Amino acid sequence: MEEAGVKKIIAAFDLLPDILFWVKDTQSRIIYGNQEFVKHLGYRFLEQVLHKTDFDFSPHHLAHQFVTDDKRVLEGHQVTDRLELNHTASGELGWFSTSKRVLTDEQGRIIGTYGMTRHLEKTSKTLSNVHAVDAPVQYIREHFNKKISIEKLADLAHLSVSALERRFKKHLAKTPKQFINETRLENGRKMLLESRLAIADVAYQCGFSDPSYFSKQFHNLFGETPSKLRKAVTR
Repeated sequence: MEEAGVKKIIAAFDLLPDILFWVKDTQSRIIYGNQEFVKHLGYRFLEQVLHKTDFDFSPHHLAHQFVTDDKRVLEGHQVTDRLELNHTASGELGWFSTSKRVLTDEQGRIIGTYGMTRHLEKTSKTLSNVHAVDAPVQYIREHFNKKISIEKLADLAHLSVSALERRFKKHLAKTPKQFINETRLENGRKMLLESRLAIADVAYQCGFSDPSYFSKQFHNLFGETPSKLRKAVTR
């Protein structure tokens, strides 16, 4: 594809409201971002963020997460509609759904990564019927450390269990159980980075009865174990 055509396709991401899109090189340095992405970082012009990394914009533990993701993608992994905490443009923490892929040249050589993310609270305002999942989503966020039944969530949404699952898949690209699990793991990561609690205690406080299962699920989602994350950030 001609370079001009590529630029036109990339520029089309500026037409998508509430979608953050970026391209990075193999060193996780930004080489492109749409206007929403630049604004999210707190700047007005793309030139102000070029060739910088997440460590120039985000708290250390979040930057570590993003750069670790980039490395995993470069190694062949994919990130698809993953729930994660991130800072909004106003500085508050919000929930985002993120996808990342490897970027190759015409010869198939890896030259970087690209990705996009949606701020769920903002995007949900433009989606029809999404309010049907507002109550269960809020309940999960407030009670992630307790046992949560899908039937309870369905009652909160005034839906059947099957209808609730369809609504979650449509608007959040994951099942209620996946949302619960990822919410627990995301909060677990936050506790690991912001406290000195033992890993087993973090697991229990996030709703996991088995610390080893917590570690396994943590590794599956983030690509590293809880102990490795804590050591890396400490260094």
